[in-house]
Amino acid sequence: MTTDSSSTNRAPAEGISTFKGRERALRADRLGTGGLLLSVLAATAPLMVVAGVMPTTFAVMGIVGQPLLFVVLGAVLVLFSLGYAEMSRHVHNAGAFYAYISRGLGGTAGAGAALVALVAYNSLQVGIYGIFGFEVSGLFATYADLEVAWWIPALAAALAVGALGWLKIDVNAKVLGVLLIIEVLLVVVFDIAAVADPGKEGLSLHAFNPDTLTGAGVGTALCFCIAAFLGFEQAPVYAEETSRPHVLVPRVMFLAVTGVAVFFAISSWALTVATGPATIVATSQEQSAGLLFFLTEDRLGSTFTDVLHVLFVTGMFAAMLSFHNVVARYAFAMGREGLLPAAFGRTTGSSGAPGTGSLLQSGIAVVLVLTFALTDDKPAGDPTAPVLHLFTWGGNIGALGVIVLMAIASLSVVVFFVRRGAAGAQAWRLVTSAVAGIALLAIAVYTVKDFDVLVGTGPDSALRWILPGVIGLALVTGLVQGAILRTRAPGTHARIGLGNEAFQLEKEAGRTP
Repeated sequence: MTTDSSSTNRAPAEGISTFKGRERALRADRLGTGGLLLSVLAATAPLMVVAGVMPTTFAVMGIVGQPLLFVVLGAVLVLFSLGYAEMSRHVHNAGAFYAYISRGLGGTAGAGAALVALVAYNSLQVGIYGIFGFEVSGLFATYADLEVAWWIPALAAALAVGALGWLKIDVNAKVLGVLLIIEVLLVVVFDIAAVADPGKEGLSLHAFNPDTLTGAGVGTALCFCIAAFLGFEQAPVYAEETSRPHVLVPRVMFLAVTGVAVFFAISSWALTVATGPATIVATSQEQSAGLLFFLTEDRLGSTFTDVLHVLFVTGMFAAMLSFHNVVARYAFAMGREGLLPAAFGRTTGSSGAPGTGSLLQSGIAVVLVLTFALTDDKPAGDPTAPVLHLFTWGGNIGALGVIVLMAIASLSVVVFFVRRGAAGAQAWRLVTSAVAGIALLAIAVYTVKDFDVLVGTGPDSALRWILPGVIGLALVTGLVQGAILRTRAPGTHARIGLGNEAFQLEKEAGRTP
């Protein structure tokens, strides 16, 4: 990926169209530390991770040391956040990843990153509709004795999320926050119960032993576990909507990544304590995604487990809403800068929300849910059922895209500060960014290499290359778009990554009325 010489301190070139009125800017001062933190953490869907990701990692990878993996990944992502957060002090743009990459590596690279971000976060969001519909269908069957096709609750959720996308972000933050707090409290109750009533091996710390991370499954286990962190990197997306982005965004990022690492390390350790480290893999293989509910039924009773099932569903809804907001803001930023039609770069009515981007994401979700529903000719419990493909394919495509973006953003941080002549002052952040970038690149390579394991296809299946190829295609397409804009529309190309700053610079230069 090449860099553009104009990538640092780029000012708008002649011919850039001016942005007039509030509709070209997201409403500021709507989010404080609490609202921003809740919006970001909701995307991690803590209960979905504890009930879904953790048992799957234990069962498929056979890695007992999952708690240690969360500690290791937490350290890597803290290193990444040091440079990423410092960039947030200099760049305030709803298209966070691609804006940062544009400032470091140039507008062409930024265009490539923009399309990757749009595809990745859409994939993550839509993928959750699959597991959401599957779980809600199961709840109807269990508690109401009704057979409801999975796509019906999935479509209902898509419409509800789309409606909330039109509301103010503070309303969304309240919805996300209530659901998140209840989820976390329930998981903490289980953690305490597991410690109070451990399995036959007692309060063993064996899961934190480095010897538990040996074997061929470690690389793929890293791919599973890093997906559990996705969400913390979204804080800069909301920078324009905070009162003090240079303070709040870094603060929220560090609170999110450290909190998530500690919470998931303790919770995955609690699972090993409840079953015993020697039997956690076998029990996970037997119980699959029912592991947590199996353990709470025994220790905390059926009523607690029933509530947990419901909160499992509401937690997924919170994650869908959070990812929806991020996609809408990326579409808004891309529309404002000429990477999507101009209609996407306008806010909606009195709410100041990126309404057109919200409609785009809702439309994509509905189309994909209907597509998978029309091809669904197997029982929902069948591991080859399209409903589960929607979840595994979408989730892993999205995770790969975000890992790639983080790796490129790490390089961009280094280039950005070197070009500004701040390499000496920022030396330790540049080192941490480089180390994090190398680690993230290694995880991305493992993800592609083992994609057949991640999505449950055979090693000879063409899908092992086609599915990760979606991210590769998005990157190449975006780079081509950026190269074309650089040649045919240099003014638009110069605006990539500047966001509302382009408008402000034009106004200061006297080119706007």
